[in-house]
Amino acid sequence: MREGRTRSDMRLTGMVSSGLGRAHIFMAQDHYQEQFKLILGDVAWPGTLNVQVSGEDLVSYVALRSYSGVDTLDIDEKIKIKAADIDLSNIESQRIRGFLREGRSFGGATAFDGTIQAGEQPSIPCAILIPDLTRHVDVVEVIATDFLRDAMDISDGDVVSLNLH
Repeated sequence: MREGRTRSDMRLTGMVSSGLGRAHIFMAQDHYQEQFKLILGDVAWPGTLNVQVSGEDLVSYVALRSYSGVDTLDIDEKIKIKAADIDLSNIESQRIRGFLREGRSFGGATAFDGTIQAGEQPSIPCAILIPDLTRHVDVVEVIATDFLRDAMDISDGDVVSLNLH
């Protein structure tokens, strides 16, 4: 371990937010769903839950993005420097392979196994999904077998915690 690096379990806390409503196009693809089964134990709900992060949670998310090979070009340099000091050696990731279908490219992603929790509710198994190509810089995309908004009775503005395994 590089001297000065911080090693700890990864926990991100953020606010539920609405996305662009396009994740279902990708999430419904059989090629992805077969890979999600290996992570979640069953097919994933055909959509993602967006969780907006800031502060130290954003720093941790930038570290995960960097670990996944996704550049965060337009983020403050101080955040990048702090993110580089986070040791992710105890966090496992799984590669989601992209594919071509009828001349259309569906990109790959990196998935991190975890759980999501709102308040004192029981946690629900999930995964953080970081697509290779994404416009999101401060929004974590969460997948699960359940429709998380209903399963957790959450809506935009509610705070949730993500714990990575």
